[in-house]
Amino acid sequence: MSYRLSIDDVAQYRQDGFLVVKGFFSEAEVGKLYATAVGDEVLRSNATNVTDSSGKHSRLSLWFTPGEDVYGMMLRSERMVDAAARLLDSDAPVCHYHTKLMQKEPRVGGAWEWHQDYGYWYKNQFLFPDQLVSIMIALTPANRENGCLQVIRGSHRMGRVNHGFSGEQVGADMVMVQHALKTMDHVYAELEPGDALFFHSNLLHRSEANLSERPRWSIISCYNSYGNVAYNDDSPSWKVPVSVVPDDALMRDDYGAALAGADFLRKEDDPALKSTGWEKDVRTE
Repeated sequence: MSYRLSIDDVAQYRQDGFLVVKGFFSEAEVGKLYATAVGDEVLRSNATNVTDSSGKHSRLSLWFTPGEDVYGMMLRSERMVDAAARLLDSDAPVCHYHTKLMQKEPRVGGAWEWHQDYGYWYKNQFLFPDQLVSIMIALTPANRENGCLQVIRGSHRMGRVNHGFSGEQVGADMVMVQHALKTMDHVYAELEPGDALFFHSNLLHRSEANLSERPRWSIISCYNSYGNVAYNDDSPSWKVPVSVVPDDALMRDDYGAALAGADFLRKEDDPALKSTGWEKDVRTE
């Protein structure tokens, strides 16, 4: 059986706002995910550049409804949904909000400003931040050299802080961030391929640019409790319970690259986005 979160794991997540589980996916599983992603033309054609304040950029592909592809088998797997269910502050079924493939290429991959995910999702009018959790799966090594995620331990207990624009991103109020850094631990979440990082929607986090010679790729899936309504979000999946698949489905030969009909976030899909700078409100790393 694949790893299941323990009572101690859940307690640590509640205390720290994040949890690292080593080897959550096997070498073979993450190898398939990464090899598929690198050659996936559908993901590539639906990727978007997001530029940081220095002009460097990262690429992300974001979609809502989990499909019948290798990524769908990952995010619908028993281990992912069970983990989300244990961490969400609700007994309701688990829904998938969205998944994104984060691509920080060598030398050009941009930084992400300090922020909380709920700093963005508050605008979507989700009422309960404790009922949203993100799960990052490392596809390549993530370390200080290539811009791994940095978190402020316990900062989720601050509640939501104000956010404003920085480059094409939305960043947290730096006065509050500096207070947090003086008060709580600043942690570099270094990961190996297959490791999982679970984090609360109000956890303050950021990452540096990738100035190394190695890529830093990851998949981040966000889950929501059924009944935690997003009153200002027209995407379809946050209110649909996940159709769970066995953990071994990911390695089956009939599941591969993304399906062309997947509901990716696209700028051109909504005329209003063209004039409002949708990249500034994208659900980032």
